[in-house]
Amino acid sequence: MISVLILTKNEEQDLPACLESVSWCDDVHVFDSYSSDNTVAIATNASAKVTQRQFDNWAAHQNWGVAHIPFKYDWVFYLDADERVSPGLKEALLRFDTNSREAVAYEIQRRDFAWNGTWLKNSQISPFYLRLFLPGKMRYERLVNPISIPDGAVKRLPGYLDHYPFSKGFRAWWSRHLSYADMEASMRLNDRDSNRSFSLKKALWSKDFTERRYHQKGLFYKMPGRPFIKWLYMIVGRRAFMDGMTGITYATLQAIYEYFIVLKTRELITKNGYGTTGNKKATAWK
Repeated sequence: MISVLILTKNEEQDLPACLESVSWCDDVHVFDSYSSDNTVAIATNASAKVTQRQFDNWAAHQNWGVAHIPFKYDWVFYLDADERVSPGLKEALLRFDTNSREAVAYEIQRRDFAWNGTWLKNSQISPFYLRLFLPGKMRYERLVNPISIPDGAVKRLPGYLDHYPFSKGFRAWWSRHLSYADMEASMRLNDRDSNRSFSLKKALWSKDFTERRYHQKGLFYKMPGRPFIKWLYMIVGRRAFMDGMTGITYATLQAIYEYFIVLKTRELITKNGYGTTGNKKATAWK
């Protein structure tokens, strides 16, 4: 068997179905950020073990959970409350050889569903995520949309992890992404402050999906006109138009989100005393 880890913060709407999809597991842990609704009660009633910690940022929070939660089994499967284990993935997890050490983490394909139930098959930017892993071999980086950094080989597990990002409606989606934009902008300035470098070679040809995505994000944030580039990439590069108007609408939402990050970055530059060229007033940008 494997252990299950679910991150929550006021998830009374989505948590029941999430817990139902992992009801086959006898070691379910709900890692809660002090919810003010019925999340904890729902988890407790479903016989899940609850651990609470004040949320600071995604990487720190997930790293703490992986390191401190007392999992019963060696392998941990992680999911969010708005995600569901599909029947095919359930079978793959139940068949998984927990004694195997051919890899320290397994990629799982996620299916993102739109507000109308359409699978965003082409519009989805990142379809594979490291969700099954040995806790001692996994760490996370980035304040938001964290990057999974495994210490060892990675393989792929069959089956789909179903994701419903619009389950709480458009208002909740926008609110969540506005907070994401705040953290993305902070990371952008931190990267500039620290002169962090990103590799085009790794962004294009790294065999490690996680490493490739990390360098792609770093290089992308240095490009002008990012909102339009992102929209064009999703529409043409990923063929979001093949998902119909739903795909085109989703690509537009993602482009607007990218513009939020641009605006928030400019706001932080002004607030922190940096000129429009990225140089701090009276101090050269290092």
